[in-house]
Amino acid sequence: MDSNYSAIPKGSHVELQIQNEPQDFRSQKRFLLSDDGNWVNDPKVLHDLDDLNDDVDVDLGSDIDDYALVSSTPNKGSGISGAVFNLTTSIIGAGIMALPATMKVLGIVLGVVLIILMGILSEISVEMLVRFAVSCKAKSYGEVVQIAMGRTARVLSEICIIVNNAGVLVVYLIIMGDVMSGSVRHLGVFDQWLGHGFWDHRKLLILIVLVVFLAPLCVLDRIDSLSTTSAASVALAVIFVVICSVVALIKLIEGKIEAPRMSPDFGSKKSILDLLVVIPIMSNAYICHFNVQPIYNELEGRSPQKMNRVGRITTVLCVVVYASTAVSGFLLFGKDTEADVLTNFDKDLGIKFSTVLNYIVRVGYILHLVLVFPVIHFSLRQTVDTLVFEGSAPLTESRKRSLALTIILLVLIYFGSTMIPNIWTAFKFTGATTAVSLGFTFPALIALKISQQEEGLSLSRIEKFFSWLMLILAVIVSIAGIIGNIYTIQSKSE
Repeated sequence: MDSNYSAIPKGSHVELQIQNEPQDFRSQKRFLLSDDGNWVNDPKVLHDLDDLNDDVDVDLGSDIDDYALVSSTPNKGSGISGAVFNLTTSIIGAGIMALPATMKVLGIVLGVVLIILMGILSEISVEMLVRFAVSCKAKSYGEVVQIAMGRTARVLSEICIIVNNAGVLVVYLIIMGDVMSGSVRHLGVFDQWLGHGFWDHRKLLILIVLVVFLAPLCVLDRIDSLSTTSAASVALAVIFVVICSVVALIKLIEGKIEAPRMSPDFGSKKSILDLLVVIPIMSNAYICHFNVQPIYNELEGRSPQKMNRVGRITTVLCVVVYASTAVSGFLLFGKDTEADVLTNFDKDLGIKFSTVLNYIVRVGYILHLVLVFPVIHFSLRQTVDTLVFEGSAPLTESRKRSLALTIILLVLIYFGSTMIPNIWTAFKFTGATTAVSLGFTFPALIALKISQQEEGLSLSRIEKFFSWLMLILAVIVSIAGIIGNIYTIQSKSE
């Protein structure tokens, strides 16, 4: 039988879309927002369609003039376990090291309650983000922000991602320097192994690690087997948590641990200031929202329900890991708990094999950070490229631009790590500004804005309540954190 149509390759499928349908959020595969909020044709999509028509030589008659032919391949991505590892890696990083210090300020009861509460709110915000991103066919955090609030809001959200991710990478380098080179009050791993040497110069040691180990990983255009790398990094983090918890439990049974404080201390001005800045640090612990959409895009058989399952499993895992680390770390070191609890592991833990356990904890977590660093850097580089070189060819097609961005970002991150004194300072800043915006402010505004614009996406009363709750909490956390940071800086200067 004669036909004017050529065969579609096996393993592909086509999707017919009505071009004259209303230009709503479900037509995002074909249209994008302009700076003034109007819908415009996406040149890249149109170019792809032209190439497709040339390849298959389809004769579109007048009967199907209202349809656009879009070809795509089946979604062969990661399973639920791989997505969970990827999302967990985005969450569990350096933030875990500051949590025992937050217990020193909040006390165990309020500290654990806030860890659980922040985890629940973060999961709700992720589910909202997934729901509206899928409905709008957005492929990134910035796209769904633009659809809801316009071009300016998208630029602001991308700046928040850049500042947040850069801050996280600065913290990674600070931890590596603290653990390997030591600090004023703590010995580094190299000092304990080899005695004093050039590694006592922290800035030099960080530079060597950056150039020799991290830079070769960061210059890669793609990170293959991401779920495998993420699984290894999560496993190293779990080893850290298990050792801390077991040691704390043994010492608790033996009666070698003093009774910890259960509630906050309101006895001094310094204690009150610490309370103002510790909640932003908590809010920083669950930020993964900028990686939610890329992980969803790679999820096999993806659907909002399946991604919600990934988010809930991840949240439960992170809450358990965070609560265990915070409580056990505070029990072990009490009032001597440092902002970076890893630095506390340079002393005798009071049990057998203490020295070996100390080395396993510190070296293992350094390896964890080395595995996570290029993943966070990859996201940072992509966002910077999208913001600065909008409309240019993909970064994977421009090796020179990719290398230039990588070098510039690593240099800036290195100088940041040499100027910021500790991770507590970095988390106070990002937690009160970019982290709370990415985790709560933007997702809540997206839900409220799009639900007003699309009848089929209206919010239930409970969803509206949580959206407004997240907005109010975000404002309070930001104001309290900024005020606390200002007073802390003034107190130190005096």
